[in-house]
Amino acid sequence: MRTVFVINGPNLNLLGTREPGVYGSLTLADIGRRLKTKAETLGIALEFRQSNHEGDLVDWIQEAGQAGAGVVLNAGAYTHTSIALRDAIAGSGAVTVEVHISNVHAREPFRHRSMIAPVCAGVICGFGAAGYELALDGLAGLAEK
Repeated sequence: MRTVFVINGPNLNLLGTREPGVYGSLTLADIGRRLKTKAETLGIALEFRQSNHEGDLVDWIQEAGQAGAGVVLNAGAYTHTSIALRDAIAGSGAVTVEVHISNVHAREPFRHRSMIAPVCAGVICGFGAAGYELALDGLAGLAEK
């Protein structure tokens, strides 16, 4: 795995202004810049993308799987509802780490269940934007095995 797709779902384009008490003050662009720097130190090429549309996320997961790339996926609200994303991960063979900025288990009950976690290599939540870097480290470690 020399490439990792970082795929961000709905409303993550609002980071920095959306509920900063929950999601912090960094923008998605800030996270992307930090992650690109981290990826360079690991020798990984990064594809950083965001969409509010489920079909785009499905297409990108399939693209990553076909390319043999890993995936860091913050599916946002689709985490809890999308069988399509679950099937894209399972069907494409993309090694995927689910990431959330907030601790979803300390929030509303509907956020406690992930449709995609069972087909992901791991799940990281509650560490703020640093969770993306932890997920990248995790994928790099899996690639070494």
